[in-house]
Amino acid sequence: MGVDDDSKETNVSQTAANTLFAGDLIDPVESPAFQDGTGEADDLGALFRNHYKGMFRVAYRITGSQSDAEDVLQTVFVRLTPGWEQRDLSPSPRNFLYRSAINASLDLLRQRKRANSVSLDVVDFDQTSKTPTAEDDLVDTELRELVRNAIAKLEGRAATAFVLRYYEGYDNGRIAEVLGTSQMVVAVTLHRARTRLRKEIGSYLEKHHEKE
Repeated sequence: MGVDDDSKETNVSQTAANTLFAGDLIDPVESPAFQDGTGEADDLGALFRNHYKGMFRVAYRITGSQSDAEDVLQTVFVRLTPGWEQRDLSPSPRNFLYRSAINASLDLLRQRKRANSVSLDVVDFDQTSKTPTAEDDLVDTELRELVRNAIAKLEGRAATAFVLRYYEGYDNGRIAEVLGTSQMVVAVTLHRARTRLRKEIGSYLEKHHEKE
């Protein structure tokens, strides 16, 4: 991801936060609660202020849309509000919120046959020319949408593991921590997810290569 993309994500994540909260916002990078994931679960508002940037980033990468990512954060907030005092987010509120944001993003995709905008890069494309044609752009867009929709078809744990690995860059150990499972289970889950996605997009790639 380039500098422009990072800047765009920062700007739109700030917009999302302002949609949810009024007043000054805590910078999650500097917040001690963001670092250790403890001492914050009693206050839902503070929890969201501490983690909105990370939640928004992953929602934006999955949905490819600022408005959709904002909707995801609002959905998570609304879902968690009832009975908040009785919820147990231990051992890591941060991991709980990330899982919630991923699940809400995937739920949103599953409710739509096609997304309204293109997600950030999920697949590396071989560039045959420094100046892509209109047809190249169309193929690029179609393939990214196809991959995004294929991810939405994965079962919950597989989709979450795939997103954390290929969207967030987590290693298997960190994914295992978020999911509360072993690295071996994560490795097997990712292998099956990759196999499923290859099958989903294989026919499209074959059709495209036949035209070249």
